[in-house]
Amino acid sequence: MEIAPGKTKLGWVGTGVMGRSMCSHLMAKGFEMTVYTRSEEKAKDLIAAGAKWAASPKAVAENSDVVFAIVGFPSDVREVFLGENGALAGSKSGNVLVDMTTSEPSLAVEIYEAAKSKGVHSVDAPVSGGDIGAKEARLSIMIGGDKDVVDALQPCWDAMGKTIVHQGGAGAGQHTKMVNQILISSMMIGVCEALLYGYKAGLDLETVMKSVSTGAAGSWSLSNLGPRMMVNNFDPGFFVEHFVKDMGIALAESRRMGLSMPGLALAEQLYQSVKAKGWGRNGTHALMLALAEMSGVDWMNR
Repeated sequence: MEIAPGKTKLGWVGTGVMGRSMCSHLMAKGFEMTVYTRSEEKAKDLIAAGAKWAASPKAVAENSDVVFAIVGFPSDVREVFLGENGALAGSKSGNVLVDMTTSEPSLAVEIYEAAKSKGVHSVDAPVSGGDIGAKEARLSIMIGGDKDVVDALQPCWDAMGKTIVHQGGAGAGQHTKMVNQILISSMMIGVCEALLYGYKAGLDLETVMKSVSTGAAGSWSLSNLGPRMMVNNFDPGFFVEHFVKDMGIALAESRRMGLSMPGLALAEQLYQSVKAKGWGRNGTHALMLALAEMSGVDWMNR
């Protein structure tokens, strides 16, 4: 299997915060692209750049050799790949389906088996890095699937990411992304509480960041999302409602494996509060707003 610009036709489903950038990077490498999203308006920039529009994921697959998708929830993944008008229904033997959504490991296995029965390849490849990583083509891509298929897709991975690791068979990419989300969930509590403490203590947060961001307390969340919190920019790099979904998947998998995850459970409950307050479409760093409110701090008007 050889995948290369000028030879391989690609398809893309889902042009949201991250998908639009990821798709555009593939097009910039010279790949022919067919796209579908629920609102054609959201794909207008890609269409203007030369992508063809299709009326359904099935139609995308009918015009593509490899179909990528990054959508919202497991129910969307199921519809996009396994639905009546899904990509598998439009695929022929030898085609490849790549789900880059963070979704359920068990669903990744189900898609893999359904695709295999039709002679189609399937790969789960969730990503980390948010909107910035997507824009700058330096995502971390965690991949599950057959090694020969994963290796053949290398030109596509290289166009979108910097840290590309094949984790194992079907579902392994999704399990790895759960590890990633568990790490972030408790870390974000620490970032928000630390900056809230610094503010209440009367410190200049920009000066504080100079001391703490490069030492043992440093993290991606602190360095990239801390400055956004400080200027009240809670635009989404990754939606709160999607993070709540991810933590729910991780908790369900943990229960299945008999694991006690008190830190993850606390983070999930705090983020449920963020969502309930109407900030579900804000970025994950909007946790600051909920934690500040608990302490009677009006963070936005401080």
